[in-house]
Amino acid sequence: MQAMILAAGVGTRLLPHTLIRPKPLFPILNQPLLLLTIKRLQRLGFDHILVNCHHLRHQIVSAIGEIPGVTVLEEETILGTGGGLRTAFKHIRDEPLLVTNGDIYHTVDFSEFYRYHIENKAPVTLAMKNYFCFNKVMVRDGKIISFDNRGECDQLAFTGLHMINPEILVDIKPDEYSCIVDHYRKLLNDGVDITCYRADDCFWTDMGTPVDYLNLHQGLLENDIPCWSEVGAVRRPYCIDKKAKLQANIELAGWACIGGAHIENGSHLERVVVWDDVCIPAGSQLVGEIVSGHGDIQE
Repeated sequence: MQAMILAAGVGTRLLPHTLIRPKPLFPILNQPLLLLTIKRLQRLGFDHILVNCHHLRHQIVSAIGEIPGVTVLEEETILGTGGGLRTAFKHIRDEPLLVTNGDIYHTVDFSEFYRYHIENKAPVTLAMKNYFCFNKVMVRDGKIISFDNRGECDQLAFTGLHMINPEILVDIKPDEYSCIVDHYRKLLNDGVDITCYRADDCFWTDMGTPVDYLNLHQGLLENDIPCWSEVGAVRRPYCIDKKAKLQANIELAGWACIGGAHIENGSHLERVVVWDDVCIPAGSQLVGEIVSGHGDIQE
């Protein structure tokens, strides 16, 4: 089986933290989300994985390194979801391709999604969820009707998980920016079926904003969100990396996820995510923050 992880976005809503790391490399419980996603795919039998990248792409290239079965596609200019997939076309095998955004955490069963696509024989299958603030796609009788119009049918959210037959990419102009949803609009207009896979019972979130990122950690550390097995053993509610250096009289409250950071004497940390290589000065009071090292702490 084959998959592609879309990991080229800039992540403007997560500035200034995305000046330090591209969003797919944001740590989840101290491990990069992109690498956890690759492990998850490989565990389920995906032996051919493509990853596109643009923003801070050298970091993604370095993080992936020589992982067997993974090919990194660097984009000199950002090509969008459609353009990125079209550029990858020559690397895609002649079999269904699972596509996932590189900034989502979810419990959708990739294998079941794959089987559903095969069984329904549509050229495109999208995983959809009833997620009120994102419910914009019109669905009727298990098929996508429209990405725009409102009418007498279900309104669902597109999760950023697709199953596609590669030939549907041929009509996208190569080496140009394009959005895959715009291409899906064209396919609908041409009478092509796009099937809906309902994922209502699964957990799903994107890391679109700092609040989303913090809420994800809160759910994972308070056992409200299922934790991927690829993460391994997790100490709750304080997940502290072995490389972290905590001086005396550190006060933790609520929950905290601390990477390989140096936290000096007398600091108070509450509902925070602290990245690697951060130094928190003595006496700091941090509540409800991402501490990435980009001017977070005022001494």
